[in-house]
Amino acid sequence: MPRYAFKLRIKPEAIEEYEIEHRRVWPELLAKLKSVGISDYSIFRRDQDLTLVLRCDDFDKAWDELDRDPVNQRWQVFMSRLFEPVPDQKPGERFAMLKEVFYLE
Repeated sequence: MPRYAFKLRIKPEAIEEYEIEHRRVWPELLAKLKSVGISDYSIFRRDQDLTLVLRCDDFDKAWDELDRDPVNQRWQVFMSRLFEPVPDQKPGERFAMLKEVFYLE
């Protein structure tokens, strides 16, 4: 199953709240992530910069389904106040995707 990685950026004053909210992610959102085929999902942080890594068969299809889901929509609105733009994200990109150049299983 393919792995995907992308970047997000949180506001410096939102770091603690971001981490708190991710220790209590809504169970219905976790169930939805699994139902669209997302697994092995991790978020890493260095200061404000986040790197999200996950597995799924079809990244775009999974995120299209999430975009239509009411629970995910509520989560995105709830969390949006914590984010700022990713400096190198290009216009029209859903996420600032990262290219995997090496993987040791």
